Amino acid sequence: MEKPIIPTPDFYAYPSSPLDSVLLDDRFALLGWADGTTLEAFDFWLRENAVGAGGVDLATREGLLDPAELHDGIRMLDASIGDDGSLHIRWAPDGVEATYHSGWLRHVADGNHRPDSWLPDPVLWTAATLPEPPTHEGAVVLEDDEMFGRWLEDLMRYGLSRLRHCPTDEHFNIEFSRRIGAVRDTNFGPIWDVKADVQMAGHADTNSTANTNLRLGPHTDLPTRETPPGFQFLHCIENEAGGGYSTMADGAAVVEALEVEHPEHYEALTTLNWIFFNRGPGIDHRWSGPFIDHGVAGSPLTLRAFYPVRGFPDMDPHDMPRAYAAMTCFSQMAASDRFQIAYPFEPGDLVGFDNRRILHGREAFETGGKRHLRGIYIDQDEVRSTARVTSRRLAAHHRSVQV
Repeated sequence: MEKPIIPTPDFYAYPSSPLDSVLLDDRFALLGWADGTTLEAFDFWLRENAVGAGGVDLATREGLLDPAELHDGIRMLDASIGDDGSLHIRWAPDGVEATYHSGWLRHVADGNHRPDSWLPDPVLWTAATLPEPPTHEGAVVLEDDEMFGRWLEDLMRYGLSRLRHCPTDEHFNIEFSRRIGAVRDTNFGPIWDVKADVQMAGHADTNSTANTNLRLGPHTDLPTRETPPGFQFLHCIENEAGGGYSTMADGAAVVEALEVEHPEHYEALTTLNWIFFNRGPGIDHRWSGPFIDHGVAGSPLTLRAFYPVRGFPDMDPHDMPRAYAAMTCFSQMAASDRFQIAYPFEPGDLVGFDNRRILHGREAFETGGKRHLRGIYIDQDEVRSTARVTSRRLAAHHRSVQV
């Protein structure tokens, strides 16, 4: 007779990790495994995560307990370990019994429930350690789930990853995005063109410097928003222009170096605010924040670094000299050969990058040709979710193959 499957508070299948010990200590269940791993599980948290026993709905795997319903009468009467190593608890005041999957408990003990779980650790890079974007063949990534996962890993690890030899169809970028996540719409639309006829660039009718042949220094897009877009995906459809190499620098590496080498500038850029302001007709997006925004603990780095939309210092006038000095130092470092790489954008290339970490730019165009890129934004939440799901699915597949 097969053992019943113990449901978990999510839809993942966890390998069994039998408990070795359990001890009730006031409001905590002290859980232990044979390898020495432990977990202090709070009573209310365990009660909230009791699947099918009033804590988590079996169909949706979402919580049912309104915090207003929690009271001191809810407590653990006794706890034991099942034959399969699962945790079994009987609850007061109603005598409800709940069973907790040992593998699910272990994934919490191991920290695999945290936002950075199932994602590769970021690798900071310079021009010496990463002279060009990590590159994958588009056709392979499109057809092979494991290669798609590796491309996503590079995107998360280095903040950028390139596909080569993709179709040059104008709709390819937005079609490819459906595999990654929902597109972030902005005042530029869900998909937007960076399109410049170089022969006419000096007379271009545009509200963005991106649609000219001017150089664009290292920057991040849309710092005028409370939360700037997380990732940007640029697809090259046509490029006949001479020059105009794309540039990128790892802003996280620049921040790290700035903190060590110029701590006074680092302090200014993390504490003094600027107002960023979209000047386009019919829009008035504004946000005030520091140039280097670390957010709350665990948040992705956000660099607000687009000088065309940096409108006003939002600080005491006496702080302005050091604010400008710090910003100048940072920008010079980002554009230096130490940090910045440059590479051609060829038709069929699609480059994805972390818009809040990677400082991207472009060298000036020469005359004599056209350049057409199409871009989309996808938020950090979407990309990270897809990366986790892909990583977990591939891990489960490899486990089943090994078995």
